Amino acid sequence: MVDKTAADRIALDIIERTGGDIRLALPLGLGKPVTLLNALTRAVAERSDVQLSILTALTLERPDMSGGMARRFLAPAEDRLSGQYPQVAYAQMMRDGTLPDNIEVSEFFMQAGRWLSQPLAQRRYIAANYTHALDVLRRWKPNVLMQLLAPVNADTLSLSCNTDITVDLLRDRRAGKQEFIVVGEVNTTLPAMSGPEAVIDRAEVQILLEEGPQFELFSVVKRPVGHAEHAIGLHVARLIRDGGTLQIGIGAIGDAVAHALILRHAGKTLGIQRKTPFAQDGFDEDGAFDTGLYVVTEMLVDGILQLFEAGIVRREVDGVAIHAGFFVDCREFYARLRNLSDEDRKRIRMMPVSFTNQLYGNERAKRAARTDARFVNAAMKVTVLGGVTSDINSSGQEVSGIGGQFNFIEQAFTLEGARSIITLPATRVKAGKTTSNIVWSHPHESVPRAYRDIVVTEYGIADLRGVRDEVAIARMVRIADSRFQDGLVEQAKKADKLAQDFEIPDGWRCNTPRQLEDWLLPFAMPAFPFGTDFDAIEQRLLPALDLLSKTQGDRSGMVRLIVAGLGAGKGNGDCLNRMNLGSPRTIRAWVEALALKGALRQTD
Repeated sequence: MVDKTAADRIALDIIERTGGDIRLALPLGLGKPVTLLNALTRAVAERSDVQLSILTALTLERPDMSGGMARRFLAPAEDRLSGQYPQVAYAQMMRDGTLPDNIEVSEFFMQAGRWLSQPLAQRRYIAANYTHALDVLRRWKPNVLMQLLAPVNADTLSLSCNTDITVDLLRDRRAGKQEFIVVGEVNTTLPAMSGPEAVIDRAEVQILLEEGPQFELFSVVKRPVGHAEHAIGLHVARLIRDGGTLQIGIGAIGDAVAHALILRHAGKTLGIQRKTPFAQDGFDEDGAFDTGLYVVTEMLVDGILQLFEAGIVRREVDGVAIHAGFFVDCREFYARLRNLSDEDRKRIRMMPVSFTNQLYGNERAKRAARTDARFVNAAMKVTVLGGVTSDINSSGQEVSGIGGQFNFIEQAFTLEGARSIITLPATRVKAGKTTSNIVWSHPHESVPRAYRDIVVTEYGIADLRGVRDEVAIARMVRIADSRFQDGLVEQAKKADKLAQDFEIPDGWRCNTPRQLEDWLLPFAMPAFPFGTDFDAIEQRLLPALDLLSKTQGDRSGMVRLIVAGLGAGKGNGDCLNRMNLGSPRTIRAWVEALALKGALRQTD
């Protein structure tokens, strides 16, 4: 039986030690000690004389299952896909509208899209680059630091997934610049990362919960990699120099880039590239990675670990092939980290973001190490003038956060031979309407156009660094979806940014989904290059559910799917049963079943 009172007693101890005014520094993502955190949240919620202020980022929650097809699909597989990760109490209270006035939460990075409709989260968001979050914390003067820890031995513990800011806060405390108590929760499933920055003495932890519930770590559900993402990955692979430095992020594009680099290393990309229908751009890095790559990244993700295991990431700096600030990914990723050999574990070193994300401090050594760096990050929209929007929508609502993206872009402009690579699909579909992600303007830019460098869509590479505006616009039009090219050119001409006689070359007019499919379909690019927790039926359902999601809100589009479902016959029983729509008992369920059958008919 789990002893729930141990965490409750610790919560009361924290209240007593702080005098009831708690300023809690909480790691982002996986490093949250959820058992202790929830106990403290409950204890404070019951006492109006106590104040709890939390500063953190990336509160992890399972996928939204508020209703409809999402609930039908995700609910039966929730534990398998996301792990039995406990709900963070303050997040649930914020969603329910029950967070008491004596608890406040501020984040500088949010789980993408999850807090768009939550006023408290929007109002209390803090806009800060990752390297500036430490300064925000220092000025705020926390009196409690909480973290999930991995056991190492009788004398030491590992900061594991979150050396990012904790390392520097602990240095401040040792130097007498900060005063706070450290409260830890041990989780034996957390990979114990080694190295002087990642390992601390148990004596540095004033309060430690060792016998608490060993909850399953949050597992990120891998998203399918489609033709657009694979094309982006193949283009990016032509930008990476052997012997250079790499940073990539999480998600479908990150997986696609890693997969393309593995294909390139095996000599399998030349044939694919020769078949491209899209304009060539002069970038032609190719061949195996004989010297290998060195990785310096804020986030250690599965794609990077795959490259490490494939022998592509192997160029070492002081005996280390990967320097990273934090990690969160899928359960298999955690298992592979736990099972690393001692030799390989030493070659992956967790560091503070003050090391990974900037050059200040031992700058000469960092410059020598980060040769031919390529920093690959995703965006939501990019203007034809090169402004990048990555974290905020046109209404001013925060979608996620800037994180370390600008940090790496800044490094790209400071390091000799380095480039920033911004990736994004050329379009998006919502309510049945396709819109361009390459736009004339956006009211909120995450990265200003003065930092424009390389932009990659599925239709090619645009090199924007140091060129005139008219050249930048033309190159962005060349990698935009052809359905939107004329409109972009017209707006540019109205602003006198393109000559009035400028015409789009015929060779640029083939940027269409059909051409993309014709290019990549013969090569059978995998939907899940690095595996998935989805079973065979779920993998078949995913494209259909994606089509339904994109069509939702488009009445005529939904009618077409329903009509297609009426003509689909009696097949697809396994998919309908998986969605509990095999024997619909209500009109709504019957309509949903028909729409799903229609979507399956179009995507199979």
